[in-house]
Amino acid sequence: MAGLIYYSSVSGNTARLVAALGIQADRIPVRPADPMPAPARPYVLICPTFADGAGRGAVPKQVIRFLNDPPTRALLRGVIGAGNRNFGATFALSGDVIAAKCNVPVLYRFEMAGTETDIACIRAGLDKFWRTECSIMA
Repeated sequence: MAGLIYYSSVSGNTARLVAALGIQADRIPVRPADPMPAPARPYVLICPTFADGAGRGAVPKQVIRFLNDPPTRALLRGVIGAGNRNFGATFALSGDVIAAKCNVPVLYRFEMAGTETDIACIRAGLDKFWRTECSIMA
């Protein structure tokens, strides 16, 4: 099975969703001094959005730093965006920004820490995505 990597701020919303998924995942650290994960296989990235009203700053700096490593970026296969619907057009914008910059699909969007429906959809979607990805690569 391929990997799952996520960023979660100190609020822990994304971390709670990932824990509920029950899928092994590596976390991009909040603190810049902490070591970054070093994926050795393809992965999907889950990323919350921290944009201002104009959409600036949607992708957290630590995620940018993680993806600025060419071998790490080359293994990215898809992104799941998170956000708060109260912010309208910038909801889950980080997923759209990463997808456009890295030429990968946005696989799903969820709000805050997600719902039981989100968790079920993400689990099923990742399973289907990786089966499709693996059959294409075979």
